Amino acid sequence: MKTVSSIVENYIKTKPFLLNALSLGIINLTSLSRNIMTELESEFGKEVKQGAVVMSLKRLTEELDFRLNHKINKVIKNIGEITVRSELTDYTFAASDTVLNKQAELITDLNAFPDIFYTSSRGVNETNIVVSNTINHLVDKHFANEKLIQKLDNLASITVKLPKENIVVPGIYYFIFQRLAWEGIIINEVISTSNEFTILVSENEVDVAFKVIKDLKN
Repeated sequence: MKTVSSIVENYIKTKPFLLNALSLGIINLTSLSRNIMTELESEFGKEVKQGAVVMSLKRLTEELDFRLNHKINKVIKNIGEITVRSELTDYTFAASDTVLNKQAELITDLNAFPDIFYTSSRGVNETNIVVSNTINHLVDKHFANEKLIQKLDNLASITVKLPKENIVVPGIYYFIFQRLAWEGIIINEVISTSNEFTILVSENEVDVAFKVIKDLKN
């Protein structure tokens, strides 16, 4: 059975930025209820009282304050080391029967370059390789016969070490990426393991992206 509260909650959940703004308590609930009345009444199938919508929003805001802020902030405050690397190149190749062998050959050559950046991830249809631009010539050599889908230069990486609790608290990545989105940061790649993640951004945006992530701890 549909209720005003359930309709309000479902509506808010489809608006991620509005959801977070509510959790921060920065939205006038009366004004918001007035703006969404038409959509809510259409969903409910009959007239809805504005006071009921305001009360539902207030109740939801209180719940979000705990679910989205207290739990997530506890994890965010314990973010560990943040590492930045610059002058990176991001390659994306189409998946093929030979691409893994090419990667093995590349890794063998990389043993002679202990201080370079290298990471790789494999999807269903693509293989991604990110390297320091000083070894672009090695990637170009080994993957000359592979289908290059995309190559992006002048990138920087930000690697964030997360506390172990990150795997049991929902919304950690959403919380971080939303802050980056608010600042207009374009994320070119995301690479993650259990307790750390790396994002690739333009070198022009890395200072702002670093500050956003660092400020989350404060």
